[in-house]
Amino acid sequence: MSLLREYILPRLLQWVIVIFVGVTVTFIIPRLAPSDPVQRKYDQIVAFQTMDPQAARSLRESLTELYGLEGNMFDQYIGYWGRLIRGDLGPSFTAFPTPVIDLIWSGLPWTLGLLLVAIIISWFLGLFLGTVVGYFPNSWLSQFTDKTMISILPVPYYILALLLLIAFTYYLPLFPLVGGARGQPEFTWEYFKSLIEHAFLPALSIIIGSTASRFIYARALTATVLSSDYVRYAETAALPKRNVIVQYVARNTLLPQITDLGLSFGTVFSGALITEVVFSYPGIGYTLYNAILQADFNLIMGITLFSIVGIATASLLVDLSYPLFDPRIRYR
Repeated sequence: MSLLREYILPRLLQWVIVIFVGVTVTFIIPRLAPSDPVQRKYDQIVAFQTMDPQAARSLRESLTELYGLEGNMFDQYIGYWGRLIRGDLGPSFTAFPTPVIDLIWSGLPWTLGLLLVAIIISWFLGLFLGTVVGYFPNSWLSQFTDKTMISILPVPYYILALLLLIAFTYYLPLFPLVGGARGQPEFTWEYFKSLIEHAFLPALSIIIGSTASRFIYARALTATVLSSDYVRYAETAALPKRNVIVQYVARNTLLPQITDLGLSFGTVFSGALITEVVFSYPGIGYTLYNAILQADFNLIMGITLFSIVGIATASLLVDLSYPLFDPRIRYR
């Protein structure tokens, strides 16, 4: 009972508060914008046709109700929460009358496949390389790796994406220029191969930059742990270097890096915006980019809500999992 009351419930309450505040801010900000989505859609509909005043009034009222903009701000807020609880994010302004949730679900599998693989690979590479280089800082291979990662770190990942795009789709046309796959989705080797070909360069651009940042982080943590008494004792006891690295160094630097991994998983729901735009990859980030360009407030809010819930949930799960990785933390 004390476990539920003292450890789990406070974190669940914090999770609820974060989502509540995030949803409220997401509701308010688009309504402060100067443009009127109802007027925008109304102008698009009547641009090439004439309507009598009664039909025009009915059309405006229908659009206002459809977009959840009827009544004062408080009425809209209550209705917004009601639709949100039902899983109704409203229709897209630019892809009317397609529901926002359908557009998100169509882009989410692409982003999940791209970012989950890229995050996991870069996390393991950064952790491994950073720990080994931090433990053997004077070897020529460690110094070469260190200088390489430091050189990569300041380069924005979208610059890496552009360089890879130019190098391997123009000068060396080994990979496709844009898109996510060829043909219709099906369980065949040809379609699976096309998925890998289209996702390789976007994933590589993310992996290179993320590995460099995680490498610096892991190396700094390793350098701190090396001065601890338990590592010195293990080295004095002549334990194998592999055991010292795995059981004494890596294990004691793991906690903050697990936090980083969990929060990275949470950001999957907002997509890799610039990378997906560079490669025209049909994920959440590319969908969000088009929504921003076209002032599709409903779609922007829907993707933002997914991102808020994803990051808050990832933070909650990481927090609840701390005692499994750090012996200094206990549920009670």
